[in-house]
Amino acid sequence: MRIAELFERRKFRIVSGSNEDPGPGEVQVRVEAVGICGSDLHEFSEGGIGGRPCSYPLVMGHEPTGVVVKTGPAVAGCFPGERAAIEPAVYCYRCEFCLAGYHNLCANMRFYSSPDEPGFFREFVNVPVESILPLPDGVGFVEGTLFEPLAVVLESMKLASLNPLETAVVFGAGPIGLMTILMLKMRGAGRIWAVEPLPHRREMARAVGADAVLDPHEADPARQILSDTDGRGVDVAMDCAARENSLNLSMRALRKGGRLVVTGIPSDIEVPLEMHTARRKGLAIYNTRRSNHTSKPALELLARHPAWFQPILTHTFPLDRIQYAFQMLEDYSDGAGKAVIRPQS
Repeated sequence: MRIAELFERRKFRIVSGSNEDPGPGEVQVRVEAVGICGSDLHEFSEGGIGGRPCSYPLVMGHEPTGVVVKTGPAVAGCFPGERAAIEPAVYCYRCEFCLAGYHNLCANMRFYSSPDEPGFFREFVNVPVESILPLPDGVGFVEGTLFEPLAVVLESMKLASLNPLETAVVFGAGPIGLMTILMLKMRGAGRIWAVEPLPHRREMARAVGADAVLDPHEADPARQILSDTDGRGVDVAMDCAARENSLNLSMRALRKGGRLVVTGIPSDIEVPLEMHTARRKGLAIYNTRRSNHTSKPALELLARHPAWFQPILTHTFPLDRIQYAFQMLEDYSDGAGKAVIRPQS
């Protein structure tokens, strides 16, 4: 089978690999589509993520959909031909965090798209049967790839605890930011500001429900939001960018007692924090760590409201054009929103 390997910073190659039969409790999936995540871009552009350097060669990709083609011994309830979304995280279900219900913090987690667990930028993958989620009727393979980032957004919504008519600001209008705007709107937010430097993404933010869009390179967005709210600030800030001082701008834009949810991943290991802004305002700061019991609700949302998410998906590429796809996203060119790789093309 063909596999896309990142073999050094900013360089992919297509190699051949063996396609072994699934083992006990596993199924083999023919990978049909894989979304490119912002964390994939960190590893492509920066040679690592969150202080963890890449171990080459690296097979990335953790937003997959596909078709079950084989089942291994001791597999029940899953059959060849089944269309599936594939959960990239494999939990132990026995550590203190799993037993407490925090599977996203599992002490023994395996995660496809890491040095020890090759990801889904390849034609076939063997995964535990527990990782298979039926892809709802009417949800295509490309659209289905949004289930994983949407599950992360739903996790962030739990932390935000939005009340009806509360105001919010979203920093960053990439795919995660755009879906965050959608979910804020769905949950009854009052006014939503989106802060985004790229013109085409500001337009996308407006299209999915932002009431106001701000260019942080033209004016201080925190000052503008404070002006718009008569000095009060917003109830909730969602930092989906984690760059260009967005963390501190988020805190400045919040009201006293407001909530800040950080979903974006900073490029730097250490990030400046205006601690006295957070202290004086009594802010609550939450960090989103992947998703927890939100993958199935994400798939249900994709099935019920396909038109909401369609504008986010802007590009698809075959596996042999993965180098171009990553370079396009790194450069923010060609009006890119979400790009998806089709390994079978």
